[in-house]
Amino acid sequence: MSRGGRVPRRLDESEAVRLFARAFSARGRGIELGIGDDAAVLSLGRERLVFTVDAQVEKTHFERAWVALEDIGFRSFQAAVSDLAAMGARPLAALSALNLPRGFSGRELERLAAGQAEAARACRCPIVGGNVARGPVLSVTTSVLGTARRPLTRSGARPGDEVWLIGDVGLAAAGLALFQSGGAQARDRATVRALSAFRRPRALLARGTALVGVAHAAIDVSDGLALDAGRIARASACRVVLEERALARALPAALLTLAARLGRRPLDLALTGGEDYALVVTGAAGQRPRFARRIGRCEKGRGGVWECTDGSSRPLAGGFDHFAS
Repeated sequence: MSRGGRVPRRLDESEAVRLFARAFSARGRGIELGIGDDAAVLSLGRERLVFTVDAQVEKTHFERAWVALEDIGFRSFQAAVSDLAAMGARPLAALSALNLPRGFSGRELERLAAGQAEAARACRCPIVGGNVARGPVLSVTTSVLGTARRPLTRSGARPGDEVWLIGDVGLAAAGLALFQSGGAQARDRATVRALSAFRRPRALLARGTALVGVAHAAIDVSDGLALDAGRIARASACRVVLEERALARALPAALLTLAARLGRRPLDLALTGGEDYALVVTGAAGQRPRFARRIGRCEKGRGGVWECTDGSSRPLAGGFDHFAS
């Protein structure tokens, strides 16, 4: 308890970002967008530089008993590039900073780097530098620079917009649950798909660039659909309503199969799982791309709302918070 008898407020991820942003000035020549979105945006003539950084840390994002070193390299790179997909940007180059635990061998480093290199080739985003240091656990920090003429942001949603889902949600969470429950040894199609979603996610770069000029707001699903949709609502100062009936129709059959096996509700996996790197997007109904599925709507108001099939509603909740988990 602090002096005066007040209990200190717990630091959650949103508060950490706010305090971090307050400590730095995001003003300066060429800075169009600073801390608070998927990436920063810097003006460079007619082009915009889109810059992001992402860290994948052992025991937080992965367990080495569950994923190969090649997979760790691959997923860490794709997770970072996914921020560019959410901004409608094209990758230009990347930097990689590695913290390697004591006893990490040269052969292990080669395997980790091979996974990074494979992802870099797939994204057409060469790794041009970085840093290697000793650390208590394995971690991979990837900084990615991209370009865009008109970057998408989280703050453009408006009342009357539809909410679209691009890609699948819930499968990575199902893959993690299979590892945790000992069910990852099965080789049926649904299991293989979920394990691949967890080990080898793919940034939806082509989909992201196709949304420029069509979508009003976008974010990638890294911390859970409920949490990330709420971030659009907060940044756009409107209410984002996710509809149970619409989202249920958008779930892949593999997720339904695995949820039944795991004793979990598929909608819970979809809403709170995270690490799928799908895109949540808002836009006008008449502009919805064929590859997007409607899962909700935007209204006047504040916050994220879950609308049940019986007509009741409640605030969106759940997802991965680094400071609460």
